[in-house]
Amino acid sequence: MSGTNGSVAAASTDAEYAVLCDETGDQFLRRYTNTGSGAPTVTDTELDGVTPYAPTGEVVRCGAPAVNPEITSTVQRQTDAGAVTIDAGARSVTVLVYAGEPTVAIGGGPAVTLLPGTSLSWGVNRGGNLGEALADAFVFTAEAGEDLVVSSTREA
Repeated sequence: MSGTNGSVAAASTDAEYAVLCDETGDQFLRRYTNTGSGAPTVTDTELDGVTPYAPTGEVVRCGAPAVNPEITSTVQRQTDAGAVTIDAGARSVTVLVYAGEPTVAIGGGPAVTLLPGTSLSWGVNRGGNLGEALADAFVFTAEAGEDLVVSSTREA
């Protein structure tokens, strides 16, 4: 309706989950439930999400990532015919297309055309002991007159 504004709020339940470990090294699932009526409710279960679990001793995040992992970075501008390959295992990959219609093939899959002005990024949140990394290789291919920049990061 013209000339009106405001918002509508509806009561709902919000649940968040975390896989944690106790001091014996056993993993379990912790569910935080907030009904909007006060402090969240905490429920611990086995990983099946049903069987109750009672942690022993201190509770910590399982396999916490390295505190300050060393990160290496690359950037390459491709302004003519050629390819830029980012091997599997990167933490992040970003491409920005300035001109032309280069392609990207991910993990040996079919090449996909990228239009001028395209900006795409792939990444993982955690590395370190958790070992998160992009599982696939990326191959960016340009023809004469095409212009793109590809950057990546990975743990050293």
